[in-house]
Amino acid sequence: MALDGKVALVTGGSRGIGAAVALRLAEDGADVAFTYQHNAELAAGIVDRVKQLGRRALAIQADSADSAAVTAAVDATVAEFGGLDILVNNAGVGFVGAFDETPLDDVDRVLAVNVRGVFVATQAAARELRDGGRVITIGSCVSDRVPGPGMALYATSKAATIGLTKALARELGGRRITVNLVHPGPTDTDMNPADGPYAADQSGMTALGRYGEPAEVAATVAFLASAESAYVTGATLSVDGGHAA
Repeated sequence: MALDGKVALVTGGSRGIGAAVALRLAEDGADVAFTYQHNAELAAGIVDRVKQLGRRALAIQADSADSAAVTAAVDATVAEFGGLDILVNNAGVGFVGAFDETPLDDVDRVLAVNVRGVFVATQAAARELRDGGRVITIGSCVSDRVPGPGMALYATSKAATIGLTKALARELGGRRITVNLVHPGPTDTDMNPADGPYAADQSGMTALGRYGEPAEVAATVAFLASAESAYVTGATLSVDGGHAA
């Protein structure tokens, strides 16, 4: 198992892409902690599924906009499992709305989760990551191509992770810690279902003409978490069906 003996923390790991990532890392041998915001029952289901795979699991309630809670989640993971090897910054919030009508409260919330939350989680994790560790952030295809109006705030928040990823690759490279970014395209989740009202338009923007599956994004994350990716850092990998093509 490629990740046998490794410990991973996935933010926002109770559903969607985050849940797929948590389960794939467990399948590959890692013990997995993950954060969730509200649904304790859903989180308990992911814990059970990880344990069924023979790995240890820990669900931690934490709002990624709360810096103290994010730091505490890292500390809880290390306390429970004795170390940390992999951080996956997956937690995020979306926003669609006219630029000139975007409330500042929404600006603050989106940036707090999608940018500051990633920064704080990585800052806390960097103090704990073993040499040769991995930091993987989930971005968005709108960082490469903004398909229409209404995406200014969300695209801004996700584009910020590109610069952060490149800078952290330099910061942490001396410890053989790699830092990479994954840009999913339209992906079938409860927040953006493949049978939703905007699905046909989004599918049509991809070269493959379809939505992606969370497991397809998780497979790329698993590669970046593995030893096989040891010479990949500061990179952006698109899992977008050709959305940016």
